[in-house]
Amino acid sequence: MSRILIVEDEPNMRLGLRDNLEFEGYEVDFAEEGNSGLKKILENSYNLVLLDVMLPNMSGFDICKSARRNGITTPIILLTAKGEEIDKVLGLELGADDYITKPFSLRELLARIKAVLRRGELVSSNQVSEKTSTTVKIGKIDVCFSTYNAFSDGDQVQMSHKEFEILKFLYEHRNKTVSRDDLLKEIWGYEENPTTRTVDNFILKLRQKIEKDPNHPQIILTVHGIGYKLLES
Repeated sequence: MSRILIVEDEPNMRLGLRDNLEFEGYEVDFAEEGNSGLKKILENSYNLVLLDVMLPNMSGFDICKSARRNGITTPIILLTAKGEEIDKVLGLELGADDYITKPFSLRELLARIKAVLRRGELVSSNQVSEKTSTTVKIGKIDVCFSTYNAFSDGDQVQMSHKEFEILKFLYEHRNKTVSRDDLLKEIWGYEENPTTRTVDNFILKLRQKIEKDPNHPQIILTVHGIGYKLLES
């Protein structure tokens, strides 16, 4: 049974999410404000975190940033009442795996939760292709896709679940052009996709970790008007 943490200060929203997720068969824990939410994330094991952005004491952005800095790779979906693109992009750049803007439909939320959990289950059961089950060198880092670990000169590189998924897809299609739409479809995996700007921002984050000079990339190349191409290093 998958375990989900809800960090949400609005009582009706929190209880509504809890009731619906429990009805779907998930085990649910919750926190009502930022500090306790971060504490639970750091001290417990969850399969997924639903994290509100606007919280007392500590924002969802700060929680996400702190969790990633502490090596927590649990997938995080941000819940935000803000629809501006800058807020969505900021959340993704801080390590969130997805976002959904309030008000949202239960059907859409469940679809996103199931997509994230399904990818997590594939990783934990090592159901990965044979060609990506060993450590591979991609630019400055050594990556093991079966364990979702990355290292640079022996030091672990912190990467979110979504970053690993994007890099894995690019590596499996290395030396070929991959469109932004292909990445949205394969990585996010539901009909109401984020914008292509979301993909671009994840690529920028990956380049910071992979490229010797992120401003002049040699590994993940932009194919203008289409998408990206990962070249073997």
